[in-house]
Amino acid sequence: MSLPTALQAAGASGQLLPATLKNLEIWLAAGLPTWATASLDELAAKQAWGELNDRFYRDLEFGTGGMRGRTIGAVTTSAEQGQVGPLGTPEHAAIGSNILNDYTLVRATIGLFRYTAGYLAAKGDPRLPALVIAHDVRHFSRHFCELAASTWARLGGQAYIFAGPRSTPQLSFTVRWLGAHTGVVITASHNPPHDNGFKAYFEDGAQVIAPHDKGIVTQVGQVPLGEIAAYLVKDLTRVVTLGESADAAYRTAAATAVIDRSVFAAAKLKVAFTSIHGVGNIMSMPLLKDCGVELHEEPAQAIHDPRFPTVKSPNPENADALALAVKLAEEKGLDLVMATDPDCDRMGCAVRGKDGKMQLLTGNQIGALMTDYRISRYKELGVIPQAGSPQAVLVKTFVTTGLQDEIARSHGVKVVNTLTGFKWIAAKIRGYEEQLKAGYLAKHGVALDYNATPFAARAKLLQEFSTFYVFGCEESYGYLANDLVRDKDGNSACLMLAEVAAYVKSRGLTVPEYLDEIYLRTSYYLEGVVNLYYEGASGAAKIKRILTTYRENPPTAFGDVAVTKFEDFGRMDIRDADCELVPKNDLYVVTLANGYTFAARGSGTEPKMKFYVFAKATVKSAGELPAVKAAVKAELDRVKALIEADAQRRAEG
Repeated sequence: MSLPTALQAAGASGQLLPATLKNLEIWLAAGLPTWATASLDELAAKQAWGELNDRFYRDLEFGTGGMRGRTIGAVTTSAEQGQVGPLGTPEHAAIGSNILNDYTLVRATIGLFRYTAGYLAAKGDPRLPALVIAHDVRHFSRHFCELAASTWARLGGQAYIFAGPRSTPQLSFTVRWLGAHTGVVITASHNPPHDNGFKAYFEDGAQVIAPHDKGIVTQVGQVPLGEIAAYLVKDLTRVVTLGESADAAYRTAAATAVIDRSVFAAAKLKVAFTSIHGVGNIMSMPLLKDCGVELHEEPAQAIHDPRFPTVKSPNPENADALALAVKLAEEKGLDLVMATDPDCDRMGCAVRGKDGKMQLLTGNQIGALMTDYRISRYKELGVIPQAGSPQAVLVKTFVTTGLQDEIARSHGVKVVNTLTGFKWIAAKIRGYEEQLKAGYLAKHGVALDYNATPFAARAKLLQEFSTFYVFGCEESYGYLANDLVRDKDGNSACLMLAEVAAYVKSRGLTVPEYLDEIYLRTSYYLEGVVNLYYEGASGAAKIKRILTTYRENPPTAFGDVAVTKFEDFGRMDIRDADCELVPKNDLYVVTLANGYTFAARGSGTEPKMKFYVFAKATVKSAGELPAVKAAVKAELDRVKALIEADAQRRAEG
């Protein structure tokens, strides 16, 4: 039976979705290479209709930040495997409209180019559209990087790439450093090994937001499949490979995350580090060594390997991913374990407790420690007034712990909450920058060179004309020290946490004891997350059902716990502390009668539904803190179970 006949028969019997059949017809009509057609023949012969549905039921969505998805199929074919590389990379990325492969990547690049060129033309800017591309160590990452750069150059733009893998924050910095118009990182962050992604940035070095996001999405959607074939052969003759000067500039910027280098000399900090097979060891390790940290890299995970063979998931928030580094710390009596994810925009850790054992910290706890330490030191050094200032701000997400809000407000510092995603934190920073430039020009009659203004001077000017960004973070292990980078930065996060740990050690305390000091000054906070994974076409429908039913039929109770407040960020007008309207979003914040709250949203990067649960309790003395912690944990676990059960019911309809 021929392939078209087999597909039509599967469609007629309901084994292939109508959308799958339509997309398959379009792709076959476009003229696929022999290996791709052979791969489809193979899947049809296996009657792998579920696999074909997952690959073709839709076009891989280019969302507001780019796209992310499988690049290796769940069911692989011999035609795609071809000559497998030394680290397990197949010869070809899987064929499919819902797969990150050469076709979908080139399509995204063409759309991004056309939007950027149109943006420059509308401003009367005669320059060629300039793109910087970085990539991590995943399957096909270098190939995708070069293919995107080749496509951009052949379209008439200027493309820059790095000599090898580099971190996401370095891409963010380099876009600004070069004065480029846009940037791309080829990464799927901490997703499983079979995934990869295309993450888009704009001229401020931040991930794209309105109006650029929707404009880019529109342009990508208008690129016909038949146009792509002309760009599938790489030509790098006009692509510029960046040298050491680009690395040195980023290292200098990342190093400014340290507030007081003297604490390192006093503490003699000893650290175990792992990049979990990713790019973190390229910059994080030199930066830590420059501060005098005694560094021990976990050797098995130092190898750049897209299979991430030593872990279930290359996610630094998971105990499994840190297990080898924790073992190293135990063997050598080290103070701290730090781990970065594959593209090094996130950092997780384990610290030694008073009992001498290593314990993991959550992203919320790490952010709270950094918040308290950094605001305190900025006050001591006179960067912000002792009493705080409404012109100094902590920027965090709505789904990040309220402990950070309470810490900042106790210091007299404003708190602005944003939607999930560091692009929203970066957008606030850009707004503060633009406000300073406008105010400075109005007063002095000359333009301010923002990037060339030293940090101390910029901090004072921002407090005079605008708002000084003190620190920013999100619960998912993302932290940003200052405004030189416009995305979360795992390299500078390592420096910031190491500085906190060195400061604590110099006081003769452990990090958990410092965290307890913070609880006693504020309140005890504990957070939990419910992640519900739903793969493929059927999974996407379940996530949509949960989101839709939350809006159409909001929860009124979870077991014996009543709902006292329900906020729908997709329908309500909600303003932040700067009195700016928060963009509409499928985010729900629910307040419960026991004082707990939770937020519900669909993940923007993985096929899952997420629930962030927040608990809080007053603590009157150090003596009662252990009992308060135990009671809060028990109630939090109970509430999480109720939320999850309700969501599972909604998912099934």
